[in-house]
Amino acid sequence: MSLFDAYRRWRRERAASRWHVSEAQWRQAESALVFLEWLPAADRARLRELALQLLAEKQMTGARGFELTDAVRLGIALQACLPILNLGLRYYEGWVGIVVYPGDFIIPRRVTDEHGIVHEYDEAALGEAWEGGPVLVSWDDRPGAQDDVNVVLHEFAHKLDMANGATDGMPPLHPGMDRKEWARAFEEAYAGFRRFLDAGGEPWLDPYASENPAEFFAVVSEAFFETPLLVREDMPAVYEQLRRFYRQDPARCEQQWRAARPEPVTRRGASRAS
Repeated sequence: MSLFDAYRRWRRERAASRWHVSEAQWRQAESALVFLEWLPAADRARLRELALQLLAEKQMTGARGFELTDAVRLGIALQACLPILNLGLRYYEGWVGIVVYPGDFIIPRRVTDEHGIVHEYDEAALGEAWEGGPVLVSWDDRPGAQDDVNVVLHEFAHKLDMANGATDGMPPLHPGMDRKEWARAFEEAYAGFRRFLDAGGEPWLDPYASENPAEFFAVVSEAFFETPLLVREDMPAVYEQLRRFYRQDPARCEQQWRAARPEPVTRRGASRAS
């Protein structure tokens, strides 16, 4: 670690120390995030500390009059930091804003087709990540409002994907990871998933994953943390690549957690607004 990195870390930890969060507040924020329950105690503590550092470093604002309560701030920060638990906040460098909407929002689109014709339209979205810019997420805690869609995990996975300058489903890989192995695992799984949908299959994975390789990476990253046993069972090669990239093994943690508290594994399969 360079002197500059050490100084930044010291400033971040110092700023985070100004937050005073009670155990009751943490529990309230975590109550809807079942997938955090199978984190080992030491990892849970590190995640909380990282969440405070994120809140100290980023600027979170509410849109359309949305009130950012402590529970909302902590809930978003915990989920945003889960993918980088063993990577560090440097993976979120280069931007500062997190904008929170009370529900879905409209994004104006401008697309030029293969004939050079420009098409402009409005698209409803639950989230959006901008390269070099903010992350936009919706926070609607009404029952059933966002069933089986984790907007925060999804958009922050896009942020990781963008870190190499392209949103293509391949984030910057760690030394020792093979780009060809990553590409093979994801391309085969993506193609197989699209064939499954085309054949009329009912997937456990959000069908939005079929949009393109970048969305496939983001949706599978959601599932990697929320339903890792399903990812490991259905896409073992993809799971292994994600395990190496995120430097976490949530399937093993979930397995141990469920061994102590057996219950059915919830399958996911919601559609998306965008």
